Amino acid sequence: MKITFRCLNRDRWIVVSLFAMAMAWVESAAVFYIRTMVDRIEPHQPEPLPLIGTLGPVELARELATLVMHFTVGVLAGRTWRARFGYMAVSFGVWDVFYYVFLKVMCGWPYSLLDWDILFLLPLPWWGPVLSPVLIALLMIAWGTLATQFESVPAPILSELRTWSLGFIGILLALYVFMADAIRVADQGVEVIRNVLPARFNWPLFCIALVLMAAPVVQLCRQVIERPTLAGVE
Repeated sequence: MKITFRCLNRDRWIVVSLFAMAMAWVESAAVFYIRTMVDRIEPHQPEPLPLIGTLGPVELARELATLVMHFTVGVLAGRTWRARFGYMAVSFGVWDVFYYVFLKVMCGWPYSLLDWDILFLLPLPWWGPVLSPVLIALLMIAWGTLATQFESVPAPILSELRTWSLGFIGILLALYVFMADAIRVADQGVEVIRNVLPARFNWPLFCIALVLMAAPVVQLCRQVIERPTLAGVE
């Protein structure tokens, strides 16, 4: 049986992706400037988060602003809440992938997908190899594309709840893996947290988290396949 998929929202998906790529360039440039100023192009080295004046609070606010921007573009692009979160996921995923692509263009780093990076600073510093956020970003792009471009057969509420519960558990596990070293020294003060330097990434636990986070993608893919005559949704 031949299954044909029709995407009526392709232009909107492309515009959101272009926005995310442009935003990724701005993000990469900002990080390049900051790391050049503090001499930390390669972040995984002693004193990875040196403070210069009010740079720390400003950087935290910038990260929050980044999240607001992704949420805003999702709200503007979608007409239903599923589509809004879908476009937000596409925006975040494309942005995260191209952030590393553009950093590589600007300064030659990362040297490989296994290089350590400081992924986020809230509520504690997140550490992980570049490959780890890229894999999550690809899941976000996949789910966001399915949610915004294809009509699907709604799943029973209990099935949806079970799937998203698995996904949420996966998110919590991934967050723990990223912040495990910072959590371990959290009671020793800000100075110790800023200078923690992870030596080992818990790949087995992260892979479990990734599989759990893939549950909503797998379920939505099945729903799409069950309805082969598709029209784009918003």
